Amino acid sequence: MLDVIEWLKEHGDLKVIDTPLDVELEIPHLAYIEVKKADSRPLLFTHPVNRAKGIEYDMPVLMNIFANRAVTQKLFGRHPDEIAEGIDGLLKLKPPKGWRAKLAMLPKLIALKNVFPKRLKFKGECQEVIIPKEEVDLDKLPILKTWSEDGGPFITMGQVYTQSLDGTMQNLGMYRLQQYDKNRLGMHWQIHKDASHFFDQYQKAGKKMPVSVAIGGDPLYIWCGQAPMPYGMFEMLLYGFVRNKNAELVKSITNDIYIPRDVDVVIEGFVDPELAEIEGPFGDHTGYYTLREPFPVMEVETITMRKKPVFQATVVGKPPLEDKYMGWATERIFLPMLKPMAPDLIDYNMPENGVFHNLILAKMKVLYKGHAQQFMHAFWGVGQMSFVKHAIFVGEDAPELEEFDALTEHILNRLEKRRILITQGIVDHLDHASPEQFVGGKLGIDATGKEVEVGLESPTGDAELLKKMQAIDTHILELKQYFTQTKTPLCVVTVDKTKPVLSDIEKMKELKEHIKVLIIVDKANNDIDNPYMLLWRVVNNIDAQRDILLDPFIVIDATAKSELDGYDREWPGDTLCDEAVLKGLQEKGLIEIDEAFIKKFGLLNF
Repeated sequence: MLDVIEWLKEHGDLKVIDTPLDVELEIPHLAYIEVKKADSRPLLFTHPVNRAKGIEYDMPVLMNIFANRAVTQKLFGRHPDEIAEGIDGLLKLKPPKGWRAKLAMLPKLIALKNVFPKRLKFKGECQEVIIPKEEVDLDKLPILKTWSEDGGPFITMGQVYTQSLDGTMQNLGMYRLQQYDKNRLGMHWQIHKDASHFFDQYQKAGKKMPVSVAIGGDPLYIWCGQAPMPYGMFEMLLYGFVRNKNAELVKSITNDIYIPRDVDVVIEGFVDPELAEIEGPFGDHTGYYTLREPFPVMEVETITMRKKPVFQATVVGKPPLEDKYMGWATERIFLPMLKPMAPDLIDYNMPENGVFHNLILAKMKVLYKGHAQQFMHAFWGVGQMSFVKHAIFVGEDAPELEEFDALTEHILNRLEKRRILITQGIVDHLDHASPEQFVGGKLGIDATGKEVEVGLESPTGDAELLKKMQAIDTHILELKQYFTQTKTPLCVVTVDKTKPVLSDIEKMKELKEHIKVLIIVDKANNDIDNPYMLLWRVVNNIDAQRDILLDPFIVIDATAKSELDGYDREWPGDTLCDEAVLKGLQEKGLIEIDEAFIKKFGLLNF
């Protein structure tokens, strides 16, 4: 079993913070700042408190476990690409012919026995302390409130273990859990997730659903919980494959669900399928709040824990965050599983400022006309890839997918409207831009093949072009052009929006010789000189069917939508830090940030 604290001290440059800090805003704000630094480190808060409730916790809080790429690789024990090679080898296994081939395959088959979890017949370390139902008090756990507008405190690194009604399938998911009071949690399992499918079974049968939520233990448990495993496959199989040893599970005290023996805390309970309660708001990994919505409620039966537990938590919001490194490992390891449905796929990358499901870059071997479009439809039709909103495909002659500047230049030299596919499909539960929840526009760009023949007809400087645009629309405030050396430069403008921004596009027709791609964002909280956060804003805020026009040139409306645009959903706000909390942390000498850092990562309104 892994002693996570000692391991991180030795291998992860663990930073220990002994200053008493509040679980409401202070601890998560500090972790949020730390993980955005180039040299970010895991953090252990030894004296968490809750000043509003007058609580001093005896349980430390561990955050930013996946603090950087180096520590993430060490946690896996090898580079994720090596793990992917092992998966690729398994997928290509064929029945051996002859005794020599059988002998050669024997080591692989023997290793596979370590994949399957072991169910132990005794109690685990996670059950050294058992709190009965009448003594359950979730306030004794240092559950964090990250953002000022959050609906309450949330467990953010909970391993949620569920099973099907007939007990034949078990699932591990990573879902946020809102604390309502001393013994109830909101279960934010989204409609497309396995736990939600199991819940449907219990609901139809009119039976309460057992749930066990584990916190802590080997960090790979929580990574497995967010991994895009096929439906019906227990995520702990993946743990066994990565670690090359069986996960050891023990039975929960009040239900039949098995959980890892060495986690720190287990919250057991039942979900009544007839009950729901408003959950949220919650500042989510999109960098926006997800809004109030009814979700099932878990009533806690018991809490078990180690004698000296550690409470693991993560913070989500605007990128870059810890999920950048968790996502990197997922991306590398699951590449072989994508190749059976897209065999000519070479590589893919999901940039963290595209918040993963909002943007995917893929490199492929092009064999025939329309091949890239075929890949787009394949991606949008399989598993969690079906949530991807924007997919850009390049050929094998393109730069490496993480060489973002060179890759962008390569794409823009091949971008034209006939290579753009706009369609419709399912979108993530958290997507706020689509006109209706769960269904929205999809954008595919085929940037394979040769460069476009004609570049910009009449390149114009920023100041002159801004003057021309303001003569047409006085609401345009700023303008900056990017990648002017390419055949298809990007022209970004900010606006003070008082009407639908696409309503005046026809008037812009006279500027066609000066513009090939026009991107429009709100002036508020957007820095026109910060392309990293501009990309984040654009891919979050657009629905391809509504917000992209292909004439008179390519136009992308990435402004916030409202009734002005015929948008009748509630548009959420950004996740923003509390200015007083940041000031307090600076005064205590715990963070060191300046105005440039604040603006770079959109920490406050500006």
